[in-house]
Amino acid sequence: MDRAQLADFLRTRREALQPEDVGLPRGARRRTGGLRREEVAALCGMSADYYSRIEQQRGPHPSEQMLAAIARGLHLSLDERDHLFRIAGHATPQRVHRADHLNPGMMRILDRLEDTPAQVMSGLGETLRQTRSCIALLGDDSRWTGMARSMVYRWYTEPESRLIYPEEDHPEHGRVFTAQLRIAYARDGLNSRAAAVVDALRAVSPEFIAVWAEHDVTSLHTDQKRISHPQLGLLELHCQTLVDPDQSQALLVFTAVPGTESYEKLQLLSAVA
Repeated sequence: MDRAQLADFLRTRREALQPEDVGLPRGARRRTGGLRREEVAALCGMSADYYSRIEQQRGPHPSEQMLAAIARGLHLSLDERDHLFRIAGHATPQRVHRADHLNPGMMRILDRLEDTPAQVMSGLGETLRQTRSCIALLGDDSRWTGMARSMVYRWYTEPESRLIYPEEDHPEHGRVFTAQLRIAYARDGLNSRAAAVVDALRAVSPEFIAVWAEHDVTSLHTDQKRISHPQLGLLELHCQTLVDPDQSQALLVFTAVPGTESYEKLQLLSAVA
């Protein structure tokens, strides 16, 4: 580990970030640009003391998990993330078949949508990050682990995962999730995480086998979504999708037509969260 290079790299990236870049208020008393160390530590999910010691060249050797958290907190690009791992004395993470590193541009957009239901999804239907409003609308998807991180896996193995949609919409959503999985499977190959999900579903779900056999690769997105919320009832929403081809990720933003009942219900999400 090159402590001096690591400390200097972290400092320059911290000072390059502005509070508004990560969804934080600037505040009237802020005298210098960039983020404070304690703010970066909070974004990375670690103690301010731990992060500060790394910047001061006196901290421990960060683990790969800690470095990944720092890369996310500082909104690093893939090249910057790889550099961070190298100067910290670790091998760079494998980029192939890996889509859980959020693109910095996606993160900046999401940070500005805190009052709007929005989330970033991987090509496997894994929720990588949600706004608070999105958690209030769809539930907290960060609780899932293993295969269950993938929405298509939960769709065919966890019946309660379908409750957020009206029953008459279930066939359409099943086709969409399965088509997205097929695209990931074709792109990433036989030894990928997508292939593992396919094999697992083939072993447990006759319904999946039937939909998979259709070879549908056109039903990738549904612009109109109906959400059955446990407190607010039915919401009719538009789902705008911003796709990042390089990362195989998509930013989903849920909106409603102003003046409609669904629009009024969206304004109540913070109250029922």
